[in-house]
Order: sequence, then structure tokens, then C-alpha cells
Amino acid sequence: MNATTTRGALLAALACVLVGGSFTANSVLGHYPYAGGQFLRYGLACLLLLPLVGRGGTAPLRCLTSRQWVRLAALAAVGMVGFNLSVIAAERSAEPAVPGVFVGCAPVVVAVVMPLVEGRRPQRLVLCGASLVAVGAFTVQGWGRADGAGIAFSLSALAGEVGFAVLAVPVLRPLGPRLLSAVVCAMAAAESAAVGLVVDGTAWLRTPDRTEAAALLWQAAVVTVVGFVCWYMGMQRIGAERATLFSGLIPVAAACTAPLVGTGSYGAVQAAGSGLVGAGVALGSGALRRGAGRSATAVQDDPRDQRRIVVHRDVPATGQPHQPGPGDDLLRPHPLAADQEPVLGTPRHGDRHGGDVVRELDGGARLEGLGERRGVGQGERLGDDRLG
Repeated sequence: MNATTTRGALLAALACVLVGGSFTANSVLGHYPYAGGQFLRYGLACLLLLPLVGRGGTAPLRCLTSRQWVRLAALAAVGMVGFNLSVIAAERSAEPAVPGVFVGCAPVVVAVVMPLVEGRRPQRLVLCGASLVAVGAFTVQGWGRADGAGIAFSLSALAGEVGFAVLAVPVLRPLGPRLLSAVVCAMAAAESAAVGLVVDGTAWLRTPDRTEAAALLWQAAVVTVVGFVCWYMGMQRIGAERATLFSGLIPVAAACTAPLVGTGSYGAVQAAGSGLVGAGVALGSGALRRGAGRSATAVQDDPRDQRRIVVHRDVPATGQPHQPGPGDDLLRPHPLAADQEPVLGTPRHGDRHGGDVVRELDGGARLEGLGERRGVGQGERLGDDRLG
């Protein structure tokens, strides 16, 4: 893996470990109104995220279409509020391991759904790695008692976990990880308040005690602010398919922290499952493959990306034809009319577009590279270091 991919993998892993460790905080909120707790968590997280966005950071919101706003609302409703509601409802008639096993299948679903949405075939190594992660998550958690309602709500939780990744892809690039996290937290807080008023009436919110307040603060400041930003930064660099592989670390982190509060044990079975999760993540993320080169390692993983990027080795002077060199076919040959293409002007500093992929392979003269405009799927893999 190159530096960008490695950084994205570490960010996604950190986010999932934080979520897995948060189960300890959830255990002390059992008697606090669900909707009120979610309102406080996401509302506080939104307030903490606003300074990270900075002045003028909300400007991209004015450029969003109505369809993108609907997608953001669906992301908050399905991937955040709906997911947590489904898990709580499932645990009323099923043991906690049951929704955990279903949610552990999210990497497999995302590995199939995302390529179909983007009009390409699923990547075999990612799919194989996702399968190993799902088996490892099942091994760590085991299976428990469940009825039809428990299984149905567990499937709903799986849909929420998948939606949290898939629905975010088209809005991640225009908003960036910080602004996206702030917006969906604000929407999730409003949706939680609406659910609380409908379900619990005036009892939907109360003043938490010290223990509950500490747990809510941990969930808001660490799990939501740090976890969400790291998750979307990781997804921006390695894509939704590979980022979701790391969700297998959630049950592993939960199993590792359970003995600390006396709610579980970590034995040989959990260790074996953790090994399967680690192997699946390594296989699907590409950590076991040797880098193909320092120029475009992340780009070469997706054939669709190769059709959208031109790597320039030499840039001639103004008005001179471009003479194809022996290494210009690093990714694929650049189509030239009669083996040459006139260049209208030499690139200058400032010609680079914020969404362009730039890579200058000529180590001689210091020239700015030119890149063709990329799509959202490509941006997820290569990332945008301005946001990192």
C-alpha cells in the first residue's frame, strides 16, 4: 500500500476501534431515554464539530442539490438514528450477539453493492477479505437466542450499517469529512428529538446523572466527533468497500474491552475470530500485495479510474506538439491524433484544480502536472490531503 492508502486504513481502523470500545459507555445508558440520549450525543457532537469546519467552511452547503440534501437526511435517519433504534429493538427479543452477527456481514454487502452502484464488477480480493471478516466477527460474537422479530430488527441494523457507508459516498467529496460529520449530526439530533416526542412524549429528555453525563460526553466527543471524522477521512482515501472491512474490528474491540468492566471474557475463540478479522482486512485492503509503483498505486486498483487519468512525463513549451515518449503508457496510452497533440499553453502555478489527480513523473525540470477531472469514486481512493 502507498502512503495515502496506509493512512486511510489506519483512520478507518481507529474509527471502528472507538465504536467497538463505546459499548462500555452504552451499558451505563440502559435506563436513559433512547431518543433523548441520541439527541444530546449528536447535538453536542455537532457543536464540537463546528469549530473544526472553520469560517467559511459551510459554503459548500449552498451548492448542494435537493437530492443531496435528501441523501444527507437519509444518511442520518438510516445510518445513525435508525441503526441505533434497530439494535435496541433487536436486543429486546434476541441476544446481543444476534444483531452483532448481522452487522458483521456489512463488509460483504458493501463489497457487492458499491461496485454495482458505480457500474463496475466487485473486486474479488475485497469480496474474499469481506467474507473472512464476516466469519471472524461471527466467531468472536457467537450466536444466541432470537425470534422472528429479533432477526428482522437485526436485518434492519445491517441495512443501517450499510447505509452509513453507501449513502455518504456522493456527498463526501463536496462536503469533506468534517462538514459532512457536522451536518449529519445536526440532522440526527433533530430526527432523534422528533422520534422522542412521538414515542416518549414529555419524558423523552431528562437531566442525566454524573455517570450518564460522562458516557454521553464520551460518545459525543470521542466516538462521534473523532470516530466519524476519522471514518470519513479513511473512506475518502481507500473507498467505501475497503473502509467497511474495518467494521469487523468493532466486535473485536468490544470483546477486548468487555473483561475490563466484567461484562464478558476474551478467550481462545475470540482470539481465533480476531485473527480471521485481521486476515480478512489485510487481504481485502491490499496490505498483502506488493506496491505496483510509486506513481499511481491506488489508481491501478480500479480499471474505471484508469480511463480517467492521464499521467504526463514531459510537457513541451507553448505551441509545441507533444511527442509521445516510451513511458507515456504507464496507465494506458493517451490517444493522440497523428501521434501528436498540440498543447495550447504551458501549465502555470494555479492551473491545478482542487479535484484533479496530479502526478509529475519527470524528475528533471520542476513542472506542474496536469490531470483530468476525476469522479467521486476515484476521489474516495486517492483522498484529498487538504482535508487530512
